[in-house]
Amino acid sequence: MKRRRFLQATAAAPALLTGACTRQQTIPGSIVGAAASIGHRLRDLKALPAPTRTVKTDVLIAGAGIAGLAAARQLQRQGLEDFLILDLESQAGGNSASGSNRVSAYPWGAHYVPLPGRDCHEVLAFFEEIGLIQGHDAAGRPIYDELALCHDPHERLFIHGQWENGLQPLTGLTPREREEFAAFDAAIHHWQEKRAFTLPLDRSSRDPDLLALDRLTMEAWMHQQGWTTAPLRWYVDYACRDDFGGSLGQVSAWAGIHYFASRSGEAANATRGTVLTWPEGNGYLVKQLVSPLSSRLRTGSIVLHMQVAQGRTLTDVMQAATGEVIRYESRAALCALPRFIAQRLIPGLQPLALNYAPWVVTNLTLDELPPSPGVLPAWDSVIYQGPSLGYINATHQALTAVPQATVITHYEALCDLPPAQTRQWMQQQTHAQWTQRALTSLQAAHPDLARHVQQADVWLWGHGMIRPDPGFIWGPDRAAMLQQTPPLFYAHSDMSGMSLFEEAYTRGVLTAQAIRQWLA
Repeated sequence: MKRRRFLQATAAAPALLTGACTRQQTIPGSIVGAAASIGHRLRDLKALPAPTRTVKTDVLIAGAGIAGLAAARQLQRQGLEDFLILDLESQAGGNSASGSNRVSAYPWGAHYVPLPGRDCHEVLAFFEEIGLIQGHDAAGRPIYDELALCHDPHERLFIHGQWENGLQPLTGLTPREREEFAAFDAAIHHWQEKRAFTLPLDRSSRDPDLLALDRLTMEAWMHQQGWTTAPLRWYVDYACRDDFGGSLGQVSAWAGIHYFASRSGEAANATRGTVLTWPEGNGYLVKQLVSPLSSRLRTGSIVLHMQVAQGRTLTDVMQAATGEVIRYESRAALCALPRFIAQRLIPGLQPLALNYAPWVVTNLTLDELPPSPGVLPAWDSVIYQGPSLGYINATHQALTAVPQATVITHYEALCDLPPAQTRQWMQQQTHAQWTQRALTSLQAAHPDLARHVQQADVWLWGHGMIRPDPGFIWGPDRAAMLQQTPPLFYAHSDMSGMSLFEEAYTRGVLTAQAIRQWLA
C-alpha cells in the first residue's frame, strides 16, 4: 500500500469504526426479495387443497425465468397463441430480475451477456430481432448497438492500494507468477481457437480427454498443471465464484475452463471479451421478452402440483394474493422451474441431490461514487482477495461525464459453508447486518463509502444458481434431466449445470419447438 493511501485509510478508520453501528442503523432500505416466504408455503403444506375451478389452455408454462419466457416467445412466433405463463414472483425474469429508483435502474442478479459465439444461433437470432445486432460487416461479424456494448473502462482491480485496469493481477508479480499466467492464458487461447468449449455447452467438444475434466475440481486440475501461485489461484477462484457461486475447490474443472474458453464471440465494432450490458442488467432482456407476452403472464402464482392424466396435463396453482387454487388443464405443459422445486411438484420425477449456490445482492444508492486512487471508475470493480465479488456501477452506461448520483450493485457468493447451512444463517441476518457486510467488504477501496449511501436494498438468493460440482455436467444426473416426457416438458438452465442467459434461452427455444412439433 502506498504511503498516501495508507494515511488516507488510517485517517478514515476511527470515524468508520466508531460510527459503524450508528450509521448502519440509519441507512434506509429493506430486504426486498426473493419471495422465499411464499415458496415456503408450498414446502410446508401438509395436504394439497382442492381446486375451486378449472381453466383450459393449449400450453401451460410454469416458470417465467429466461427459459420459460423464451419458450413462450417461440410458441408465439410459431403461431401458437393459446398459452399461459405462471410465476411465483411479482415480476418475471428469475435471477435476471431488476429494479429501479429515482437515480437509476439496476440489476438484482444477472447483469451482462458476453458477445455470443457462432454456436449460439438462437441468441444471435434473438439479438437481431430486438435490434441489438444492427447489421454485419463484410466478414460477417455482427455490428452491435453501441449503447449496449459495455463502455470503457470495463473492469478494474483494487490492488497495492489503488485501482488498476482489468481484473487479472499484473503488477508486482514474480517471474514464476508471470510464467503461470502466461501458461494459463495460452491454454485458454488454444481451446478458444479449437472451439472446444462453447455455448450452449452441449455443442462443445465431446473429446473424452476433455469430458474427463468434469470429474476433477478446478483446483485439482490446476495442481496437475503445476499452477499454484496465489495471484493466479485468486483470479481463477474469482471467476468460479462469479459465474457458478462456488470456489476453486468446489467447481468442476470442465466448468471452470469453460468460463474462460467459451468466450469467443466477435463483433465488428468491439474487441473480443466485450460484454453487452444495461443499467438494469439482464432485466433489459427480460423486458424485451415480456413485452409481447404480458397478457398471458400470471405472477403471484404458486404451482402446487403437476401431473399427466388421460393424455393431458393438470397443474394445480394457488393464488398468492387470495389463496384460491385453480386447476389448469392443458394439452401440453412446460415445467420451467428449478429442479429442486420441480421434483417436489411432479410425482415420479427422480429426486436428485443438487447443490444451489446462495447469494446476496445489495444495491447501494449513493449521492456520488467516492473517489479512490488509480484508474477511473469502471463498470465492474473488484477488490483483490476481498470477501465479495465487488460491484457493478449501474450508471456506467450513461452518457454524462460529470459526477452524479449512482447505484452500485454489490455481489457476494456465499460459498464458505454448506449451502443448506448458509440458507438457514441468511434468514437470521438483519437488513442492517447485510448493509454493513457490503460496506465492510468495500472498505479497503472506499473507506468513506458509508457517508455517501442514501439507501441500501438487499435481495437474498437462497438458491441463486445451480453449482456445477464435479461429475454433474457430463454425468448421469444431468443426462436424466435432459429426458423429455410429453405431454410434460422441461426447460431450465439447471439442465445445463450453468445458470447462464445463453443456456436458459436456448433451452426455452428448443423445448418450445419440440412442444409445437408434438402438438401438431
